[in-house]
Amino acid sequence: MSTRMASQHKWIYVGAIVVLVGMAVVGLLSFTQQHATNEAYRKADELIGKLQATGYPAPDRGQIARTLGTDGGAVCADPGSALNRALQRVQLSNGAGGPGQRPVIANARTIAAGSVVLSVYCPDRLADYQETIKDYKTGDTVKN
Repeated sequence: MSTRMASQHKWIYVGAIVVLVGMAVVGLLSFTQQHATNEAYRKADELIGKLQATGYPAPDRGQIARTLGTDGGAVCADPGSALNRALQRVQLSNGAGGPGQRPVIANARTIAAGSVVLSVYCPDRLADYQETIKDYKTGDTVKN
């Protein structure tokens, strides 16, 4: 009778195993996500420290962690590529659209802040970025 009873309730055992495996997967994913979040906040703290040490105002810690994550996101994708150079030059213009758009003398501190971010999130790409920005015409254009 005990054999018949066990075979009738086989679905209970299978169900319990499925629930346990599901809980293990959820626990593993939660642990991995928490580890990544902790790493993102650690890097954000490092960036804030470096920005403040060089006299830059620092954005919110959570905002940095969400935007740059653990790997720098789009900032570190390829900072020296032709597309990124073009986008940066457009951002360093007078803000007009079409034929009225003109390049401007960029603030040296603004461009140097990019180097601080790259030094924290992707130091291997810092030299490429510095090579890209060395020809930019910069000056002290922003009043404090």
